[in-house]
Amino acid sequence: MNELKEPQIATIKDAAQKMNYPAASCGVVHSPFWSTRMTAKAMRQALIEQKSWQHGQLPCENTIGNILNRLGYRLRRVQKAKPVKRVRATEAIFDNVHRENQASDDREDSLRISIDTKAKLNVGAFSRGGTSRGSEATQAWDHDMRPKEKLVPLGILEVLGGLLTIIFGTSRETSDFLVDGLQQWWNLSKEHSLHIRQLVIDLDNGPQNASVRTQFMKRMVEFADRNALEIVLVYYPPYHSKYNPIERCWGILEEHWNGTLLDTVDTVLQWARTMTWKAVRPIVQLLDKAYENGVRVAKKAFQKIEERLERHVSLPKYCIRIQPQGG
Repeated sequence: MNELKEPQIATIKDAAQKMNYPAASCGVVHSPFWSTRMTAKAMRQALIEQKSWQHGQLPCENTIGNILNRLGYRLRRVQKAKPVKRVRATEAIFDNVHRENQASDDREDSLRISIDTKAKLNVGAFSRGGTSRGSEATQAWDHDMRPKEKLVPLGILEVLGGLLTIIFGTSRETSDFLVDGLQQWWNLSKEHSLHIRQLVIDLDNGPQNASVRTQFMKRMVEFADRNALEIVLVYYPPYHSKYNPIERCWGILEEHWNGTLLDTVDTVLQWARTMTWKAVRPIVQLLDKAYENGVRVAKKAFQKIEERLERHVSLPKYCIRIQPQGG
């Protein structure tokens, strides 16, 4: 059908406007076109199914595409919003990070570590890019099907000594997993750290370890008491987690095992053990325990925990001290 009539163009324009309208965010009742992707093919099919047009009454897909282009509805990629690069207190937070880190490095009985998790790792014969030398190319699955297992990598870096520990969790990334992983690391480290009385932890304000996460704060108070350690939580500013030292280790790990099929949990652990950070191989362990999401401490019960937290006067969310009790 070559000749278009005004009702057809008007119908296409009306449908495009309804598809483009952000009804979900405005509390408006959805139009019949709300869940339809705005491609020429989808537009034509939606007009037939939802507006009772006949095939012979509508132009072909190419013509509908041209009409949409003229109306300003061109094909565009979904774009991520650009994050705010700075907050008002960014410089003050960085000054605090440098001050606390230097104070720790100057103390013989203080140990500074950097912790963070990496994105979940799908276990299976997935292609992760990279190259490997061999007589034949490594064969991965042709589709990224649902993995049978996923691992959550938790990295703990002793900043001055350069010793890296990676603990792979088999469940979810939660506050309990982070602190259990920290305890597992300390159980391995305390034999050569008997003189340590203070632990300074560099970290970002992730959802599971933020200073407002009640379960994380509760578990950190328990960690301080159990191990008779003064804990200093030092947070990097929002949008600046890349400055956390542990972040540099993840790129090395990715480069190390790309080109390899991480098809079993044991393969993941063995490959992680053969990477090097500052010419030293990491300690790699598994934390096989199930965790529940959304665990929180009730507001009234958290009041006693909050009393244990010595928050920085001007940066209460970004620097917290916990003194041990009953050790």
